[in-house]
Amino acid sequence: MALFATATPAHAADTTSAPTQAAYLADRLRENPVYVSDQLPRAVPRSTAPDFARIAKETGVPTYVMVLPLQSVRQGKELLDAVHDRLGRDGLYVLLDDSSVTDAAAYGVRVPADDAWTVQLYELPSDAGPLLSFERFAEVIAQGGGKAAARAEAARAEYEDDEPAEMYIGQADRRNQSFLTGIALTGVPLLILLSAAYVRRVRRRYAGSGKSTGARTPRRIPALVAVLASAAVALTALSVFDQTRSSGVQPPTPAEMSARVERVAAGLERDPVYADPESPRVLDARARDRLHDRISAFRRSDGGGPVFVSLVPQTYESEAAGDSELFAAAVHAKVREDGVYVVADPGDGTIDVYNHGLRLDANHLFLDLPDSISLGDSRADEADDHLIGERLDALMTFLDKTPRTDRPAEAFAPAAAPSPTEETALPPLFSTDFWPGLFVGVFAALLLWALLAGVAELVLRRWWPAPEPAHRLALTAPREPSASYLRRTAYTEISALTREFTEPEDGTRTRARDCLDAALLLLDGDVNRARKWGTDPATLVAVIVLARAGRAALAGEKADLCCGVNPLHGPGVSLHHVRVSADNGSRRLLPVCEACRNTAIADPLGVPGSLMTLPAPSGGGRVPYYDATDGPLTAVPKGIARLVDRVRETAGVH
Repeated sequence: MALFATATPAHAADTTSAPTQAAYLADRLRENPVYVSDQLPRAVPRSTAPDFARIAKETGVPTYVMVLPLQSVRQGKELLDAVHDRLGRDGLYVLLDDSSVTDAAAYGVRVPADDAWTVQLYELPSDAGPLLSFERFAEVIAQGGGKAAARAEAARAEYEDDEPAEMYIGQADRRNQSFLTGIALTGVPLLILLSAAYVRRVRRRYAGSGKSTGARTPRRIPALVAVLASAAVALTALSVFDQTRSSGVQPPTPAEMSARVERVAAGLERDPVYADPESPRVLDARARDRLHDRISAFRRSDGGGPVFVSLVPQTYESEAAGDSELFAAAVHAKVREDGVYVVADPGDGTIDVYNHGLRLDANHLFLDLPDSISLGDSRADEADDHLIGERLDALMTFLDKTPRTDRPAEAFAPAAAPSPTEETALPPLFSTDFWPGLFVGVFAALLLWALLAGVAELVLRRWWPAPEPAHRLALTAPREPSASYLRRTAYTEISALTREFTEPEDGTRTRARDCLDAALLLLDGDVNRARKWGTDPATLVAVIVLARAGRAALAGEKADLCCGVNPLHGPGVSLHHVRVSADNGSRRLLPVCEACRNTAIADPLGVPGSLMTLPAPSGGGRVPYYDATDGPLTAVPKGIARLVDRVRETAGVH
C-alpha cells in the first residue's frame, strides 16, 4: 500500500481521466443495452437484467434501459440526454429506480414515451415494482401513438384521485389477517354452540304454546356443526389469505448482495478515494488532489494511518439496507487493512466516519464530530455537490486533531442487515397475532351472543310475551284497558297456561284443567284467536281471568276469587262491601285484591276510580265491566268456579 504515501502525478492523471456519470453509463450500455446497478439488490437484483432485455424487445425500437438508485436519477432527462450524446445511438432511453420508470426519452425514433410513462404511473400501484412498471411501459409503447394517448387519458381520469389497490400486503396486514383468523376460529364455533343452547332453552320455554319452534335437534348436531365451522374457517382463511411474500422481488443471491462491496473494496485498493461512477460527481479534480494530499499526510502522522473514503449512495435497497456503519465494516473486511473508513453519500450529502484499528479516541471521533461535517449546513443543502469536498477537508483537519490512544481502538461489530429473504417473507397465517385473536374470539362470541340474545328476547316478548308477575298487576293493570292491550294480555296468559299445563294428577291440576278448558271454550279452541281483531273485550277479560287462575292453581296458590273491582288485578283475597259509584253511593259485595281492600278501608271513595270499565254494548261511553255484557264475565264477582260454570253453560257444555 505504499502508493498511498504521497500524492503522485498518477493521482492527478486518474482524476482528470475519471469518467463522468453519463460517460460511465454510456460505456455500460455499449456493452449491453440493459444496465442494472449492483446497488439495489434488495429491490432489483442484477439477475433481472435478462427480464428487462426481454421486455425491451417488445417496444419494437432499439431500447436502452438503466436501473439506478433514486439519488442517481434525480436529473433524469438531463442524464438521458448526456448518456445519448456519449453513446451516440438513436433509440428509446428508459431510466428506472427501485420502484418504477422515472424518465424516458426517444431519440431518432417515434414512440409515445410520455403517454407510456403516464400509463405505468397511474395504472399500477406503488408496490408494483420496476420490472412490472417497465413491462406496462413497453406494452403501451408497442400500441402506438393513438391508442397510447387514449389509454393515458383514461388512466389519468380513472386514477387521478385514488391509485389502484396495492398488489402485496405487508407485515402489519398479515398480523391483521392472523388476528381475524384467530377471532373467527374460536368465535364462530362458540357462537354456534351458544346459539344452539339458547334455542334449546327457548324451545323448552315455549313448548306447547301453539307456536312451532321446529323439530328438536340432537345435542351432538351443534357440536358437529361447530367442528365443521372451525374447519371451514381455517380452510377459507388459508385460501383467502394465501399471500406468502410482501414483494414480488425474487430474493438476491449472495453474490448479488456482495457485488457492490467488492466493487468499492477493489477501487479502494487502487485509490483511497472511491467515487461511485453511477452517481453525479461531487469532487472536482482540485478537491480530489487536496484530499489525497491530506490522506497521505495523516497516514504519516503520529498515531495516524490509512483513510479510505467511499463516495457511495446509501439506500435501503442496498446490501447494507442504508446502514453506513455496516457498509464500512463490510468494506473493511474486504480491504483487510485497518484505518479510518469514511462513507460520504453523494445523494443526501451525509458523511459518516468509522475507526477500524487506529489509535484514535473513539469518544472524540463519535461524539465531537461537528454537524457541519457530518450533516452539512444550509450552504451544503443548497449546493449540488453538498460541499462534500470542503467538508471532507474539514474532516481531515478534525482527524489530525483527534487525540491518540495507547492502543488501537476496537470497532464494535454492527448488527447484521435484515435478510432480504426473511424481510419479504410473510409469517405463517397461524402465528403472531393469531394467538391473541383466539382469546378475543371468545369474548367477541360472548358479546355478540349476548347482543343477539337480547334482540331475540325483545322479539320473543313481542310475539310470545311473558306474563307479568302477579304482585305487579294491581299497579300496572289499566282501569280502561284498550282492545290491543286486552288482545296482547289474553294471548300471553293463555299461552303461558298452555305451556305450563301438564296432565292433571290431583285436585289442584283439575282446577287448572277446568280453567284451561273454559278459556279455550271462549276462544273456540284456538289460542291465536285471542290476538285477532274483533274478539269481544269482555271475552278477552274472561280469558285473562281464567288463565291467571289456572296458572295460580298450578303454582299451588289459592285461586278461588278474582278481584271484583278490576279483574285484571288478579286473585282476590277477601270479600268486601265497596262503593261502586261516586254519585249515588251504591255498594256491592265484591271480592277484592289486597290493594283494593286497602283502598276500600282507607279511602272508600277511591274505589269507584279503580273500577274497570269496558265499552258500553250500545256504544257511547264506558260502563262497569259487569254491566258491559250479559256473558260469562258477569260471574267474576261470584268466584272462579262460578265463572267456569257460566262459560260451560253459555257454550252448552256439561
